[in-house]
Amino acid sequence: MSAQQQHQPEEPIAIPADRDGVAYLYGHPLLNSLSPPLHAAIYGHLGRNWIQIPLSSVCGTSETYPPPYTRSPPIEKFLASIRANDKFVGSSVTMPWKVAIMPHLDDLTEDARQAGACNTIFIREEKDGSKAYVGTNTDCIGIREALVQNSPDPAGFRGRPALVVGGGGTARSAIYVMRKWLGASKIYIVNRDSAEVQAILEEDEQRNPSADKAPLIPVTDPAVAETLETPAAIVSGIPNYPPKTEEEIRARQVLQALLGAADDQKPKGVILEMCYHPVIWTEIAELASAAGWKVIVGSEALLWQGLEQARLWTGTDVVAVPGLLDMVKEVVAKNLAERQQSTL
Repeated sequence: MSAQQQHQPEEPIAIPADRDGVAYLYGHPLLNSLSPPLHAAIYGHLGRNWIQIPLSSVCGTSETYPPPYTRSPPIEKFLASIRANDKFVGSSVTMPWKVAIMPHLDDLTEDARQAGACNTIFIREEKDGSKAYVGTNTDCIGIREALVQNSPDPAGFRGRPALVVGGGGTARSAIYVMRKWLGASKIYIVNRDSAEVQAILEEDEQRNPSADKAPLIPVTDPAVAETLETPAAIVSGIPNYPPKTEEEIRARQVLQALLGAADDQKPKGVILEMCYHPVIWTEIAELASAAGWKVIVGSEALLWQGLEQARLWTGTDVVAVPGLLDMVKEVVAKNLAERQQSTL
């Protein structure tokens, strides 16, 4: 047994005796998550004696922030624990559990079903007095609000193409947002992995067989990309690293063509760069900004999805609480600055 395993607690689910409510952050790795300080700020502003506890598979090592973290249990044990915990108010869910946890919950919202992932659990009081543990996806709200709140003309998204970069959970959530709330006419997909794109297309056909939906259009050729109508909104959901393989280089060339990097006459829109670690200003953010696009950093989506979680867990319209929104923005900005400074 390693020294790290020896220091892991026997009981993985922490229930603090000095708190009135406990939320969890369930997943791994959680090293760079801003969720606990974000929620701590909200609870403090509301005067609630609550806490969000990270449940990670690493405990008490230099890799945790801040140490120690409580070990992440398997889904069955986690759900059994929260059902038996009268202090439980809700949980954030992150990788690797976002998809795997869905069949184990009592119900799912339409946002979770359409995004194909659950990032939030909340309690719904049923008419018979019982509790339903419901999965939803507030990443959708985070993406929507980040785009709408930071766009000079949110109505300008409607009837225009949109673009997602990537092939994972963020891409799926973004597609749902672009259809339901932005009113995109079509959605381009740019990704290095054609198999991931094919999976998105097949899943989408199963969830949305209607012929009236905005079509998904994979774009793999830079020359073709240059001929397409410029998207009004872009969501990029890939890590910040320079392209190396042939597929990665081609995908980057396609993105640059759709950004209109070589054509000053093409209209420019907004791009939400979801990656904000280890640096908040990524290579894609720089490319988009240089091409004339307005860049929205990923912490904006984090902020708004966290506010939606807090609304579900507290039953309070937290955005309407005087001073709360500005305070939370300051907390997120401060934490990001501190963490990025520590990487220099």
